[in-house]
Amino acid sequence: MHGRTGRLWLVGLLVMTCPSAVTLAADSALPATRQLVLVVVPDWSSPRGTLSCHERNGPTWQRARARVPVTIGAAGCGWGLGLVSGDGTEPLKREGDGRSPAGVFAIGAAFGAAERLDTGLAYRPMSGHHWCVDAPGSPHYNRIVDDREVGPGAVRGTEPMRRDLHLDGDQCYAVGFVIHHNAAAAPGRGSCIFAHPWKDSATPTAGCTALAEDELRGILAWLQADAAPRFALLPAAEHRRRWRDWDLPEPEATP
Repeated sequence: MHGRTGRLWLVGLLVMTCPSAVTLAADSALPATRQLVLVVVPDWSSPRGTLSCHERNGPTWQRARARVPVTIGAAGCGWGLGLVSGDGTEPLKREGDGRSPAGVFAIGAAFGAAERLDTGLAYRPMSGHHWCVDAPGSPHYNRIVDDREVGPGAVRGTEPMRRDLHLDGDQCYAVGFVIHHNAAAAPGRGSCIFAHPWKDSATPTAGCTALAEDELRGILAWLQADAAPRFALLPAAEHRRRWRDWDLPEPEATP
């Protein structure tokens, strides 16, 4: 992810603690992280849930910010490819299925329309030349690219990172951060997964996690790259089943 703006960068770029996109042993789920963004939804088919931020200096997670509502994929969620994920059973996240990926993922760079952003993450300002490639057959699948470098034909029909410029002022990518799903770019397993501002609290996404822009900006200001932050999304039953093994915060009374 580090390098000059405009170079290719993986949406699901692997961190050094995760040499492959396969499921890790449970006891190595979050070996070094001190910050966690946790999304819990009622069930696999729900397009809405809640997001909470947690931090720790030792073994115990503490809530760092108030819990807020989010929207996810219109079809709910399915197991993605991340630091920790399911055992290969359905539902699985696939390209174009309207599901958000479930599991535990590294948080990558922040991005946005402005030249600068208040965040402890690496930041990549986007221009009208930046696109996220969601075509499974492309050699740039699940990468954000600059069409001045890869050519306009390579990004035809893919996702513009400046939706405000290409899609009638749409502000959904005004600011956000990358969720490292499908780092190995397995064809058809899903691409271009971000946290970004929602259109409104009733509108689901195509597979990302969306929330109020002011809340997202607060989270971006809180996140620190040197804390190895992680993002987790799980249905409530899976959270209750896996939180100890996956070293997640203990479930609260309601999702």
